[in-house]
Amino acid sequence: MKRVATFAAIGLAVLLAAGCGGDEKDESEGGALNQQAVAACNASALSETPNLPPSWPQIESDKMVYTKQETKGPTTVVEGHFNGDLQDAYDEWKKELEASGYKILFDEIEEHDSEVSWEGEGRSGQVALREECGESDKIYVHITNRPA
Repeated sequence: MKRVATFAAIGLAVLLAAGCGGDEKDESEGGALNQQAVAACNASALSETPNLPPSWPQIESDKMVYTKQETKGPTTVVEGHFNGDLQDAYDEWKKELEASGYKILFDEIEEHDSEVSWEGEGRSGQVALREECGESDKIYVHITNRPA
């Protein structure tokens, strides 16, 4: 019985330690996520069309600029920035995904970030929007696109 209590205490300590401040490092100035966002916000536009489903929304190039694309296994990750504020970006992405026939699985908007999860054309993913470009009228966009 003493052994079970010891393992339970260790397990609880590990869970508490893992839950403390885990996201804070990534969002802080100079954190990995912040550097990734700033790079995507300041990079030049992609010269090729991103590898997204054929009916993917075509948001005007003066609003949405794709700057990076990479493949991670079966998942394609596309990054860039949206010229406008967070509410504009959220409204535009949700409206355009729905208009293009995608099913919205989940969406939310908070004070500094937003997500719109989608499914369609045998694919699923998320459009994550973050106020991490360092400008109030430029929003970091991180799109995941994977087999459904």
